[in-house]
Amino acid sequence: MPKTNFLRKFAIAPLPLPCGWYALPLRLIVGYGFMEHGYAKLMHGPGVFIGILHAIGLPFADFFGWATIVIELLGGLMILAGALVPVATIPMIVVLLVATFTVHLPNGFSSIKLMSYDAAGAHFGQPGYETDMLYLAALIALCIGGAGPLSLDGWLSRRRKSINGSK
Repeated sequence: MPKTNFLRKFAIAPLPLPCGWYALPLRLIVGYGFMEHGYAKLMHGPGVFIGILHAIGLPFADFFGWATIVIELLGGLMILAGALVPVATIPMIVVLLVATFTVHLPNGFSSIKLMSYDAAGAHFGQPGYETDMLYLAALIALCIGGAGPLSLDGWLSRRRKSINGSK
């Protein structure tokens, strides 16, 4: 028996979903994730995050601190709703790349750095850029493929087609 036939017995066929539905789970996790990060920065006090940006030597730290919070909150909401997704992804990608190159890259790839374990539980080191790359891949997929049919972008597209078709 050839290897390919053997492997096919264990392969799972993709679900017969309509085109574009892959975007929904990507939008839900990416949108929520960005909003959660922006909300955490806002709730801990923007000054804390801005202080970190000053400490790593980022120029215009006050501006970029607030810009990051707004991009994470508003961009996350836009991705979650599927509104102007190709436009929303661009500043979000910039935020990710800045975070990757200024903070996470020196920590290596893995996002989990188990340092020790004691009675208080596990203690972790600084995360690497693994999660950044996962978010980046999802944002690029959404930028290229669009928000999908269950989104504001999809609804507006269908509405435009029905209006143009009725003329």
